Amino acid sequence: MGDKAFNQKRQIIYWQLLSTISGQNEKTSNIRNIIGEILTELDLPEIILDPYISIDNLLTRYPDLEGSFRKKLIPDSGNNETGTGEKSDTEALKNTLVYSKIVLDIFGPNTRTPSITAEQYNQWLKDVGFLEQAFGYPPGGLRGSRGTGPGGGGGSFIDEEQLKTTLGAIDKDLIDRMKLREVLNDDALARKLTPSIGIVEQLLRDKANLSGRALENAKSIIRQYIEEVAEILKKQVVEAKTGKIDRSVPPKKIFSNLDMTKTIWKNLINWDAEKKKLYVNQLFYKHTAKLKHPKRIIVLVDQSGSMVDAMVQCTIIASIFSGLPHVDVHLLAFDTRVLDLTPWVCDPFEVLLRTQLGGGTNIYYALQVASEKIEEPENTVLVLITDFYEGGENQNLLDYIKSLREQRVLFIPVGAVTSSGYFSVNQWFRKKLDSLGCPVLTGSPGKLIIQLKNFIG
Repeated sequence: MGDKAFNQKRQIIYWQLLSTISGQNEKTSNIRNIIGEILTELDLPEIILDPYISIDNLLTRYPDLEGSFRKKLIPDSGNNETGTGEKSDTEALKNTLVYSKIVLDIFGPNTRTPSITAEQYNQWLKDVGFLEQAFGYPPGGLRGSRGTGPGGGGGSFIDEEQLKTTLGAIDKDLIDRMKLREVLNDDALARKLTPSIGIVEQLLRDKANLSGRALENAKSIIRQYIEEVAEILKKQVVEAKTGKIDRSVPPKKIFSNLDMTKTIWKNLINWDAEKKKLYVNQLFYKHTAKLKHPKRIIVLVDQSGSMVDAMVQCTIIASIFSGLPHVDVHLLAFDTRVLDLTPWVCDPFEVLLRTQLGGGTNIYYALQVASEKIEEPENTVLVLITDFYEGGENQNLLDYIKSLREQRVLFIPVGAVTSSGYFSVNQWFRKKLDSLGCPVLTGSPGKLIIQLKNFIG
């Protein structure tokens, strides 16, 4: 088809999408007629633009569409927009319709019912998963849940910050309309809930009002979410690079440490040309020991409502590092008070149950309390997780941070450790800390894990 015809058909698909989302379908019968012709031309079922059928049900009826919904789409990429031939134009239009269905299910009328069931919420989470695939994000990359950060490609074609904020708002609204307490009181309904950071946040806020079966089901959901995130973070801890080799420690003379290349090279003088044999007089082994000094990690987490994702991730990270040798981990949560959670640092589930979301924020006071745990500054890292919003500019807090660094404490400010990668941080503090040489970390928890592993060697 020609460039003009292709662009017109694609625009009509988008107009149909917008009219359905805005509830103006009855006023666009002419567009619906043209859409019907396009669907016939592409051999696609009309139901693909039905806002009330889930993608799962659609794929059950039309399994041949599975591949189209489970791939990276990124519409308007510029690769197949014009003059690319009939075959590629047809595929581009098909991708546009698939993308429209995904967007329709996430933002359309199916999300606006007076009440939300657990099944509806779970389906919405799955639909967001299709959108993440379409833009090349890992699972959870657009929702701030289990993923490891944004994937490639998506940010070039969408306003990433706005999309994540919008999805977060819809997530919260769906949970608010789900009547979560009623769901939790029914074991069968509770089992249908897919744990997400939005659900966990709501449960943590409401835990004081839960009892009996509702409380037990809430705990089960929180624990399941923690275990799923912990699996991802444990893998990142194992894979993260570690400190320098301690060459003062003799290498272990075991086969797995044998340095074959060096052994051959050093024994080449013993090569017997006639017999074509290399006689080895000396074996050489690799140094693998790391320089170890007892290290203390102090994690200070802002427990205000906006930091719940960071709190979940950091309590899990702290628990993982607490299980390593030569590492002493202390965990504190704060708002206007400071809560020492160190006795439960090995169990992030217990930590989260003891936190109280909300309230004000007094970072300066919390940092002073945490500093009391510093015994050997040069062997201490203090991780402060907060958005640094404490009434604007706070020179006293900044000066205190400077004093910690002057004592040779490794200070790591973290604005967020979320899978979504987006977070709002006080820009005054961001710039000031950057000028001190300790930029605020945001994004994947992998960044924090690498810094901690390098610190402990």
